[in-house]
Amino acid sequence: MRLLERFPRETGRDYALRTIKDNIISLRLAPGSQISENELAAEMGLSRTPVREALIELSKVKIIEIYPQKKSVVSLIDYSMVEEARFIRNLLECAVVELDCKMAAEEDIRRLEENVQLQNFYLDNFYAESLMPLDNAFHKILFEIARKTQVFELMNNISIHFDRVRSMALSTVKNLKIVQDHEDIITAIAAREPEKARQLMESHLSRYEIDAAAIREKYPAYFKG
Repeated sequence: MRLLERFPRETGRDYALRTIKDNIISLRLAPGSQISENELAAEMGLSRTPVREALIELSKVKIIEIYPQKKSVVSLIDYSMVEEARFIRNLLECAVVELDCKMAAEEDIRRLEENVQLQNFYLDNFYAESLMPLDNAFHKILFEIARKTQVFELMNNISIHFDRVRSMALSTVKNLKIVQDHEDIITAIAAREPEKARQLMESHLSRYEIDAAAIREKYPAYFKG
């Protein structure tokens, strides 16, 4: 498991929630794997209580299955849950890129371009695991430009099912396409073309469907049904 740096004044529960969620999305805690409160608490330097609270919170969005007095398991991927999360992201992010076409300043475009330059660097140097944080940062910048940071945080809380598939997509043949998508979205925003930006975002968020066969072939044990 990857341990994240704990923020100043961050509660044990919030730190546990953020760390466990990060490891689920990155597949370090793989779908179907059994997890132990005691082991997680020891690794994070916490008591069992904040870890238990974090697992309960994750069970509410059906990413963790808790069997009282027995075990907790990372849920297998349910494509119906993935589709619900993608549906919400599609509605919000398409609206956001349209706003960005009106609101983005030159400095905002540079921030997006610098992010994609780093994505290309990591892609060229075979650091695929570094792409997911940059991908997240790219989408966060889009919301920041539109002054919708609270919306981004709310969306993040419910998109974990979709994010696991995004993580898989970034380690399959799709990674080149995804980075190219980002470049095309920046071009549309810079050109003030809201309809084109929306279309590009819709296509971008649908790539997990386009290459579902490639993802399932690589991770056959991770899916329900």
